[in-house]
Amino acid sequence: MSVSAYLKLSVAVALATIVLKTAAWWVSGSVSLLSDALESLVNLAGATFALLMVSVAALPADDGHPYGHHKAEYFSSGFEGVLILAAALAIIAAALQRLLSPQPLQSLGWGLGLSLASTALNGALAWAMLRKAREHRSIALEADARHLFTDVWTSIGVVLGLLAVHSTGWLWLDPVVAMAVAANIAREGLMLVRRSVDGLMDRALEPQVLAQVQAVLASFGDRVARFDHVSSRRAASRRFVDLHMHLPGQWSLESAAALRNDVERALMDAVPGLRATIQLLPSDVEAHVDGHGAADAR
Repeated sequence: MSVSAYLKLSVAVALATIVLKTAAWWVSGSVSLLSDALESLVNLAGATFALLMVSVAALPADDGHPYGHHKAEYFSSGFEGVLILAAALAIIAAALQRLLSPQPLQSLGWGLGLSLASTALNGALAWAMLRKAREHRSIALEADARHLFTDVWTSIGVVLGLLAVHSTGWLWLDPVVAMAVAANIAREGLMLVRRSVDGLMDRALEPQVLAQVQAVLASFGDRVARFDHVSSRRAASRRFVDLHMHLPGQWSLESAAALRNDVERALMDAVPGLRATIQLLPSDVEAHVDGHGAADAR
C-alpha cells in the first residue's frame, strides 16, 4: 500500500472510532471517555489534512519550486500538532466542569467495551502506518501514526481510570483521568509542532546519514580528490547535500566531470532519496562561504 492509501485508511478508521467512542461516552456519561472521543475528531482532521499535504508533496518540481514540494508534509505535522493542543484545552475545560459537579457513571461495561474495540483498531493501524512511514521517510504518515499510538495509550489509561472509579466509587477520578489524558496529548502536540518547525527551517541530515555521506567521500580520497564545505538539509522524504570537490588544476573538464558523476552516484546509492550538488574547484583554490551560504572562490 502507498502512503496515501494508508492515510485514506486512517480517515476511515478515525470515522469508525469516533462512532465507537462517542457511543461509549453516551452510554456511560464519562467525561474521560468524552475526552477520548474528542481526540478521535483530531485524528480525523489530522489524517484528512495529511492526505491533502502528501498529495501536494508528491507534485513534481516546477519553475516556482525547483526543489519540489516535499516540505508540504511539515505543514501536515504542524497542523496536527496544533489540533492536538486545541483538543487538550477542550478536554481540560470539560474535566474541570465535571470535577466541580461530579456525576455518577452509567452502563460502564458497554462504555469500556466500545472504547477497547476502537483502541484495537487504532493500535493495529498505527503499527502498520509507522512501519510504512519509516520505509518512505514520510513525516506526515509518521505524525499520524504517532498520534494514533498516543490515542491508544490514552484509551488504555482512560479504561484503567474508569475501572478505578468503579472499584472505589471516587467520582472525582473520572475528570482527573481526563486531565491526565489532556496533558499527555498536549505533550505529543508540542513535539509534532517542534519537529515541523525544525523541518521548515532546513534542519541538517541525521548524524547517522551524515556519517554515511562522509564515508562515501572518504572512499574517494585516494583518487586525489579533496572535499570541504559539506552542508546538508532535509525536506520530508528528500535529502540534500552540497559540497566542494577539489581536483588537480591540470585535469581536463571531462575527467573532473566523470569523477564528480561517480561521487554523486555513490552518494545516492548510499543514501536513498539524496540529491547531491557538487561544485568543482582546483586543488589550490579555496572557496570562502559567507554567512548566507554563498561561496566565493579565490
